[in-house]
Amino acid sequence: MNATEAIEYIHSVCWKGSIPGLGRTRELLRRIGNPEKKLKFVHIAGTNGKGSTAAMTASILRKAGYRTGLYTSPYIYRFHERMQIDGEQISDADLAEITEFVKPHAQAMAESPTEFELVSCIAFEYFARKHCDIVVLEVGMGGAMDSTNVIDVPEVAVITNIGLDHTEYLGDTVEKIAETKAGIFKEGGSAVVYRGTASVEAVYETICRERNVSLRKADFAGLRLKSRSLEGQVFDCGQRKDLFLPLLGDHQLHNAAVVLSVADALIEKGWNITEENIRQGLRDVSWPGRFDIMRHDPLFIIDGGHNPQCIDALTKNIQDYLSGRRVIVLTGVLADKDYGQMFQPVMKLVDRFVCITPPNPRKLDAAELARHLQAAGAQAEACDCVETGVRRAMELAGRDGVVLCFGSLYSIGSIRDALDSL
Repeated sequence: MNATEAIEYIHSVCWKGSIPGLGRTRELLRRIGNPEKKLKFVHIAGTNGKGSTAAMTASILRKAGYRTGLYTSPYIYRFHERMQIDGEQISDADLAEITEFVKPHAQAMAESPTEFELVSCIAFEYFARKHCDIVVLEVGMGGAMDSTNVIDVPEVAVITNIGLDHTEYLGDTVEKIAETKAGIFKEGGSAVVYRGTASVEAVYETICRERNVSLRKADFAGLRLKSRSLEGQVFDCGQRKDLFLPLLGDHQLHNAAVVLSVADALIEKGWNITEENIRQGLRDVSWPGRFDIMRHDPLFIIDGGHNPQCIDALTKNIQDYLSGRRVIVLTGVLADKDYGQMFQPVMKLVDRFVCITPPNPRKLDAAELARHLQAAGAQAEACDCVETGVRRAMELAGRDGVVLCFGSLYSIGSIRDALDSL
């Protein structure tokens, strides 16, 4: 098996779906020798900001000298991004070898694991084989019944910002969703949470009391922005002054406050992390696809935001960073998303929409999206392919304007490829 065959196997139709329950994951892990038992974890759940929070945490741990695994989803450009050690993606050889090792065990099961369960087990095996000191583990969806929740008590369990997403699985109120996500809090553990409404925080407090979990709430009151530019932000958080973060937006400062609380919790548990490690980890973090500047002539920004909270954050970033500039939105969406609401907040802040069709079976045709936007009062046009869309958006922006790409994660890879070819 080579890497291409491994990925084809992982993506094969028989593995599709999201089926609650940890039984399949536990059985597959047992069959391959329970690699997760050999690892320590920072476990991160939430609706938004999981990936950024995970990336910052992993960056700090790397600076502290620990061999650090990072497991995230979905990927932006290539599958290998989902499993990294010290910033390096899993190699083709390791992915092929470990998938070939896991495959017969999965096929021997009476009830087949889902794709995400299979990938999680491959990741656990990879991190164990490579002797990671600690793994920053991002939840796929929810918390309690997510396949990553087969681990024992993590070093720290983290919940980032939550909102109404995947309500058919997780609950139809933020309080129910908070309860589901707090399923990663385990008896006698340590937890860090993003500040929320009083009712959401009450859910966390109750569960932590019941499970004897020590709870830290991120220090948002101590956050103070000092300066910002397209290169990054300088901020204070409590007693920590003049921290630099290359990730842009107020929401990233709030994510950073969560990460600082995670660092404090790890230090309390005996992990050797210095203040300089924390500063360097934040300063050098990289997290592609989140208000990500790809080039400067014209300014070309890619953002993976697509749910209401992400669009709110993107809208504020347009106001904070792009005010007074001509903004051309390059966008494509999936037909099953609420694209009617998605574009409403940015309508008055941008000059024109260039629509493309995402390379995905659930795609909405570019021409149909352009008609929808025109009916809503926006200037919009459709392009027949991604490369044509990239060229047209750059032409409309001109040297002093901005091309802003958002709408679907599934378009980002093809947009970057088209941009690289110009």
